[in-house]
Amino acid sequence: MLYFPFQARRLEAQLDDQMSAYRKLVSMKSDGSENDIESDIERSLKQLQQVNSQMQTWVSSGGSEVLSHTLTRHMEILQDLTQEFYRLKSSLRVKQQHASLLDLRDFDRAKFDVEEASDSADQALLREQAAINRSTGQMDNVISQAQATLGALMTQRSTFGGITTKISNVSSRLPSINHVLASIRRKKSMDTIILSLVASVCAFLIFIYWLSK
Repeated sequence: MLYFPFQARRLEAQLDDQMSAYRKLVSMKSDGSENDIESDIERSLKQLQQVNSQMQTWVSSGGSEVLSHTLTRHMEILQDLTQEFYRLKSSLRVKQQHASLLDLRDFDRAKFDVEEASDSADQALLREQAAINRSTGQMDNVISQAQATLGALMTQRSTFGGITTKISNVSSRLPSINHVLASIRRKKSMDTIILSLVASVCAFLIFIYWLSK
């Protein structure tokens, strides 16, 4: 019957080593190896429980008083080891959940930073588009003014052409007006040069406008 106490002490010593390793694991960052150690400890606790149950059966059938005290001591050790194991296991689970929440918070923060950067890029594009639209509107105004000026100059040219024709008719009758006609022709030539310059500028602006589209 000395076999039961010997087997109980062997399992208790084995559990001491396993619990020591488990305590170190709980104090460190989890690496996923806790499942193997927990399985080994649970298996050893179950075996010790079976040995104590067998010893209790023998004591109940009329075993010695000394073995009864030994059984009581082994049952107390089993209870202490079991309580400590589940306390450490619960502490490890809380620690793992806390680490998981921290990882999730870091992920959410990184996601928020990415979304914020994306929003900033979108706003920058919108501002750039608004600036382009304003520039296009200003270009349209300039071109409209240039076209209006060109129309006015064309009208003025037509008017001067009519006046020149009439004066030419009069000059054939009044040779003394030749000097006046010469002055008008010089002014007409100057107006023609100005009109050509304005037309060139308008054509250039229209070309720039279509390129900016």
